[in-house]
Amino acid sequence: MEPTNTPLASAFPEGWYLVASRRDLEKAGIVRKTWMGTEIVAWSGDDGSVCVAEAYCPHLGSDMGPSVGGSVRDGRLVCPFHGFEYDTGGQCVATPFAPAPRAARLRVFESRQIAGLVFAWWGIGGRRPQWHLPEQEPDQTGWSGLHIWTSRFAGHPQETTENSVDLAHLRYVHGYDNVSRVGSMSVDGHVLSSDFDFTTTRRIARFASTKLKVSARTLVSGLGYSFVEVREHTIGLDMRLWILATPVDGALIDLAVVLQTGEIRNPSRWIAGLGFLPVRLRAPVINRIMASFERRDVLQDVPIWSTKSYRSRPRLARSDGEIMQYRSYCAQFYPDLPAEAGGAETVVDLRPAADGQRAIERRA
Repeated sequence: MEPTNTPLASAFPEGWYLVASRRDLEKAGIVRKTWMGTEIVAWSGDDGSVCVAEAYCPHLGSDMGPSVGGSVRDGRLVCPFHGFEYDTGGQCVATPFAPAPRAARLRVFESRQIAGLVFAWWGIGGRRPQWHLPEQEPDQTGWSGLHIWTSRFAGHPQETTENSVDLAHLRYVHGYDNVSRVGSMSVDGHVLSSDFDFTTTRRIARFASTKLKVSARTLVSGLGYSFVEVREHTIGLDMRLWILATPVDGALIDLAVVLQTGEIRNPSRWIAGLGFLPVRLRAPVINRIMASFERRDVLQDVPIWSTKSYRSRPRLARSDGEIMQYRSYCAQFYPDLPAEAGGAETVVDLRPAADGQRAIERRA
């Protein structure tokens, strides 16, 4: 008898998920979006602090996004309906016509900024953060700015993050050569590390193809945050790569690919005119080039991610490595809470429906 295929426990695993870049907040004033099945707003106070909160005013329920007139004044979010003002702690601190009611308080999600990226904690059942993202900020001295590219498609963060241990697909889908595991996948609480080497041939300039030798060290902190430190040995590049999968509404996810390149003072090979550029321009130029490669790789994966059927009992080959160990690691992000603690549970069944969208089942 064929064993039952069990769907993933939730479309919204517990963890830290990207909200916006600091640059987006500064440009827009207020970022309004659907995030983890919840309508949220994010803004920055005058002191640089960021608030991520539910988008609706607790007074009379007005949406406080910019499209309906929500605004930021002196670092406070101002409701467009009656002018209630909220500080970055979520507390109403002023109204135009009366003292601020103490009970008027936004539902706020704890946030953290890393390298100009704003993340917020999603706790199943409203739980407080059970763990934190890396405390140490990556040093920005000599590094390029962030190149951010986002793709939206039907998927689940556990499925996209599984690529970090699926070395076989690097060969078959992306055409990498000499893919080899360095050491073993390791797990320490909420952190998973996966190191590997590979080679690949890329066209850096119109007429120049170069064989790149790459070492990658991946640190996964929950299913919404993967950080990859990359050393390319042929040219002599150091890169940082963030792969950030964020559920939108239970069916779609936003996958942000963020790339940053270190300063290149003495390139090992003078390709694409790199050695003739001023030092201050080398990292930004090569960052854009390498970002195009990462985008190509993601676009190769998206059709597979968005149409695949999740298999809880996959029929694995010896070449599949540590996929089941990875899935054991993932179990901690679906805590088994009493129904009254979490309210309605959203279970995602990653089987393609007739219209190509994910089938979503909500269980009371």
